[in-house]
Amino acid sequence: MPSDFIHALLFIVGFGSIFIGIILLEAWYWRRRGDVTKYRLVETLSNMTSGVMYKLTDGLVVALFATIGFDWVWQFGLQYQPSNMIIGGIVLFFVVDFSFWFFHVFMHKVRWGWASHVIHHSSHGYNFSTALRQNFLLDLTGVQFLWWLPVALVGFDKLSVVVAIELNLVYQFFIHTQAIRKLPRWFEFIFNTPSHHRVHHGSNPAQIDRNFGGVLIIWDRIFGTFVAEEDAGEIKYGIGVRQPTTLNPIRLSVDEFICMWCDVCYYKDVRILWKEPDWVESHYGRGDY
Repeated sequence: MPSDFIHALLFIVGFGSIFIGIILLEAWYWRRRGDVTKYRLVETLSNMTSGVMYKLTDGLVVALFATIGFDWVWQFGLQYQPSNMIIGGIVLFFVVDFSFWFFHVFMHKVRWGWASHVIHHSSHGYNFSTALRQNFLLDLTGVQFLWWLPVALVGFDKLSVVVAIELNLVYQFFIHTQAIRKLPRWFEFIFNTPSHHRVHHGSNPAQIDRNFGGVLIIWDRIFGTFVAEEDAGEIKYGIGVRQPTTLNPIRLSVDEFICMWCDVCYYKDVRILWKEPDWVESHYGRGDY
């Protein structure tokens, strides 16, 4: 692996250590306030284990793509090479963030994507450890490349893309908390915040498929998917229908894939793979089988 990507890997590991420290600090904060419901030990350990498993596969797949596939994709794109580093960084930031918004919408609207993403929404709790609750199969299913490919096609260099995407994810870690209520109004208007993202993790009707943004919330304002927390009603975390009862991180990652393929086989309908997650229920009126 090229030395640049070893440095990027060390960068990721370093932030992982910081995340663990922040999780422990937030758990201490809630305990000092007498609220023992915000953190549950077994679920927190499950979230952290999921995060480690995800980063192991993510690091491997990203390294392979960056060393093998990135240049092949890059040659078909715009091959944008900004001469001004500041302008190039700004353009890269916006391209990465908008690509994440599109990728995130796909994961919610397409059953194949939802199978990779549902683990992240399956917790009844909401704290910094929830940010680590990710599916180790995400890269292996190819879904993650919907975020990478548009950025590669614009033409940025590989290391810059890796760093920009990881920084985007670092920011998103900090919006998974109930400890921060509201930030200044101008910040809430432009950026994704804990308030906005709490809505995204809600399972009540006004909260489903809202506030998909990564760093910026402006994409949701533009495309009509934004809902402010004060307009979303009481937030109920989790996924509502078919809420998992297990905290086994492997089961949390694979169960929806199993359900999806069972649906495909039972109904003999491959369209289930690209239809919306609840399409089977609305189309077939399915009960248990």
